[in-house]
Amino acid sequence: MKTILAKTILTKNKYPHYWFGNDYNINLYRGCHHGCIYCDSRSECYQNDDFDTVKVKKDALIILQKELAKKRNKGVVGIGAMSDSYNLFENEMEITRGALKLLKDYHFGVSLETKSDLVTRDIDLFLDIQRYNDVIVKLSITTVDDQLSQIIEPHAPVSSLRFQALKKLSDAGIYTGILIHPILPFITDTEENIKAMVKRAHENGAKFIHAYFGVTLRDRQRDYFYQNLEYNFPGLKDKYMKRYGQHYQCFSKNRNHLEYIFKKECQKYGILYKMEDIIQAYKTKQTKTEQLSLF
Repeated sequence: MKTILAKTILTKNKYPHYWFGNDYNINLYRGCHHGCIYCDSRSECYQNDDFDTVKVKKDALIILQKELAKKRNKGVVGIGAMSDSYNLFENEMEITRGALKLLKDYHFGVSLETKSDLVTRDIDLFLDIQRYNDVIVKLSITTVDDQLSQIIEPHAPVSSLRFQALKKLSDAGIYTGILIHPILPFITDTEENIKAMVKRAHENGAKFIHAYFGVTLRDRQRDYFYQNLEYNFPGLKDKYMKRYGQHYQCFSKNRNHLEYIFKKECQKYGILYKMEDIIQAYKTKQTKTEQLSLF
């Protein structure tokens, strides 16, 4: 495990209503082990030249404790946007668990996303946190097919384990759902996959699903993605290059139809899918606190 220096851990979110109502963001680790072939965090703009090597930020919990103590707004803290906080080292190091304990102690909320079933280890802390503030946990799942998930997310727990984690979280009373980010053109952008994903999410207690009907590609992220397409899906790279060229947003050619099917299935099972509805549904304690402060 490599250690890197960090001056700050907690950052204010400039656009709190854009991504699940996160008021703050923290990234406790840098880099990720999951090896997802499409990961945007490989992009040059994030200046992480060794993304597959996980590094921990030195004194991360000490720095975070000092920063939380100074904040008057006990908002929701986003965890896991840039690198999964439940990596191979977390089970032993418990940096993420330590951060959750601090959020509990200082009465902050949490908005966490992960591909790891290790998240269920911290159910006790999520329950403690939501006594005072809002909690939302998102499992990132792209396909119901375990074999396919092992190809496109080679070192992450397979999809079925993530669905099991979803059920454990939901059964415990935690507001949870899934992210279908991305939906990969020519790979996972089928009506069968979308229907199966929504049905499986419903069966395992998902309250919401947020989906992106394509993939974003740029610079070295695109290079890595294409290398993996060549190896795992011979001939598919040429289809991508012909259809998308150097475009950043690469939407499925079936986007409109898939969005229609997705919304129809979510409505059938009573699952939320609009960002504003999801935020309103889970952010109840903070809304009440804000309303009381007016009086």
